[in-house]
Amino acid sequence: MTTFLPFNRPHLTGRELEYVRQAAERAHLSGDGAFTRLCHAWLEDRIGCHRALLTHSGTAALEMCAILADLRAGDEVVMPSFTFVSTANAFVLRGATPVFVDIDPDTLTIDESAAAEAVGPRTRAIVVVHYAGVPCRMRELRGLARGKGVLLIEDAAQALGSTYDGLPVGSFGELAATSFHETKNIISGEGGALLVNDQAFAERAEIVREKGTDRSRFLKGQVDKYTWVDIGSSFLPSEIMAAFLWAQMEDADRITTERLRIWDAYNARCASLEQRGLLRRPVVPSGCGHNAHMFYVLLRDEQLRARVIAGLAAEGINAVFHYVPLHSSPAGARFGRAAGPMTVTDAASSRLVRLPLWFGMTDAHVDRVVSALEHLLA
Repeated sequence: MTTFLPFNRPHLTGRELEYVRQAAERAHLSGDGAFTRLCHAWLEDRIGCHRALLTHSGTAALEMCAILADLRAGDEVVMPSFTFVSTANAFVLRGATPVFVDIDPDTLTIDESAAAEAVGPRTRAIVVVHYAGVPCRMRELRGLARGKGVLLIEDAAQALGSTYDGLPVGSFGELAATSFHETKNIISGEGGALLVNDQAFAERAEIVREKGTDRSRFLKGQVDKYTWVDIGSSFLPSEIMAAFLWAQMEDADRITTERLRIWDAYNARCASLEQRGLLRRPVVPSGCGHNAHMFYVLLRDEQLRARVIAGLAAEGINAVFHYVPLHSSPAGARFGRAAGPMTVTDAASSRLVRLPLWFGMTDAHVDRVVSALEHLLA
């Protein structure tokens, strides 16, 4: 019987349950306990951000970004169409209009030229998405945002541990969001974090995260009582989640190294298929350090993609496609608009296949996937 090879398999370091037990014994299960503080310090050290704040999801971190950007109805936010719905939803909830732009044909990240053309008088922010853990061209994008006087926000949900010009992804925008969903490299089931690089946002970020109260200032002894001072919501995760996450953070380097080994094995095995014109591998530009979040291939067309995914499934291999572009979705048409043609986005979304990649995959697993893929493409 063929062993099923899943697309994703959550990895446990072995200390998660022990840390959860410790959190329970300390009788502090709500947010911002000892394990949360450890996670905050780890992120601030790794990213170099002014402030890191755990949230209950990457989506929540993006929603905090939108609140901190002080968006109003009629404001516009430039972003790629090739992204998860949370990237747009966070800003639509504040009344802003997503302005969708095309992606770069090599990296599948936002096309900075298209972004520059989309910026107009109502633009308040540019949101970049580091797709598959490969950084966007942050030097050009940061220059664009500063030149236009708009915020730069990084959706780094897939990119914790990636670098651009030697600097951590998540450190370039005024604000950034990352995710610890079980499909990510470092996980806590659900979970995320807001990364604040501009100190001007730090105090308000704590207020927004604490339901719009100044409770953080009260806990620091800065006020004698706390009260409602701003809009906000309950964005804190529980200490149980933070305890689980801390075990993952302790092993982050080992997890990244192992995923890079698997990614490199895929890349080497698929090289000959690319040379024969059967597929295209991911492109990682010079100066970009990726975290091996994902290994995908681009096939000839959508019909072939469907046959390949079905064929791999018949072999017990779970390969999947990815985003339906937001500009072509019902809500995208209702709440946003496309700025210019989406040629690359439409082509990539119909041809992309994500292959299984998880901690613990062996070279034999990779060989099995690529051999089956080669057979289907022959």
